[in-house]
Amino acid sequence: MPLHMIDGVRVPDSFLLPDTLSLEEKKKDEALFDEALELIKKKNALLIAHYYTSETMQRLCEAAGGFIGDSLEMARVGRDSDKDLLLVAGVRFMGETAKILSPDKTVIMPELKAECSLDLCCDVEDLKKIKALHPEATVVAYANTSAQVKAQADWIVTSSLAVELGKYLTKQGKPILWVPDRHLGSYIAAQSDCEIYCWPGRCIVHDSFEENALDFVKKENPDAKILVHPEAPAAVVAKADYVGSTSQILNYAKNSDCKEFIIGTEKHIFYKLMQACPDKKFIEAPVVSTSGHCISCANCPWMGMNTLESLIRALNDPEPHSVHVDESVRLGALKPLDRMLSFSADLKAGKIVL
Repeated sequence: MPLHMIDGVRVPDSFLLPDTLSLEEKKKDEALFDEALELIKKKNALLIAHYYTSETMQRLCEAAGGFIGDSLEMARVGRDSDKDLLLVAGVRFMGETAKILSPDKTVIMPELKAECSLDLCCDVEDLKKIKALHPEATVVAYANTSAQVKAQADWIVTSSLAVELGKYLTKQGKPILWVPDRHLGSYIAAQSDCEIYCWPGRCIVHDSFEENALDFVKKENPDAKILVHPEAPAAVVAKADYVGSTSQILNYAKNSDCKEFIIGTEKHIFYKLMQACPDKKFIEAPVVSTSGHCISCANCPWMGMNTLESLIRALNDPEPHSVHVDESVRLGALKPLDRMLSFSADLKAGKIVL
């Protein structure tokens, strides 16, 4: 089925990225570990961290009895917890998603200015305009979007369910208006044979993986399997032995008999990969470089804003770090989010056959 790339929408050519911590700053932050752990327990908070946060943050999360996972898993665990204070270490849309599912809980983040390039690629007013041009299309929004964009969608989807939902909607004869990642949208179209009007957004981390350089790494490691996130360019995805979400990549590595893997996603997943598979070798997939310097180094700079210092500030002074979502927006976003959760449960239970 055809893929129609949308034009006439505002997608940044570049992003104003935060500075990364120096080695000295990282050591200073790590020294706050015990203070942060004690404060989490004192405030009776549940720390929920994404796989892409620093190793220090993930270690803290484990020590505090928190949860490390993908964005939707994070929000779901927060909703089901008996704790009333959720501390979300990730980027802004993750805090918003947690608040959408847990409106009566206090949701705070170490840094509210931690953005996501995919979120920044999708302006809600542009989406309203494109929706009006394609009234016949079902609007499917990736989880990596703002609450306002989610409220405009018919479905919310994660990368682990994107292809399955594409197949489901195709069987119903419905074209898709997909936002915001162009690579994941293209992948859904190719794998599910659906017609997609695709937003031209990109993740700065996954978009930077490079096909030719990957060939060199594979040549140096011929026995390694290539595991890639579907937000990567199609040429990189085509080289992969397995394509999946962050948690799916982790599970694949755990269950595979292979002992070497080239990983095409954000590099902080290596903490969990090496923890789960200490006997296996993990190699970073190469990224595009400019003047000899990598653009992202497979590292999300906004995730790096989640420091222990900022976490301590958030716990000591919650209000400036609190996530707020307008109630009408929350209710609008909750409908497609609940629809996806039901779809996921029905798929696992075998109630939906694709």
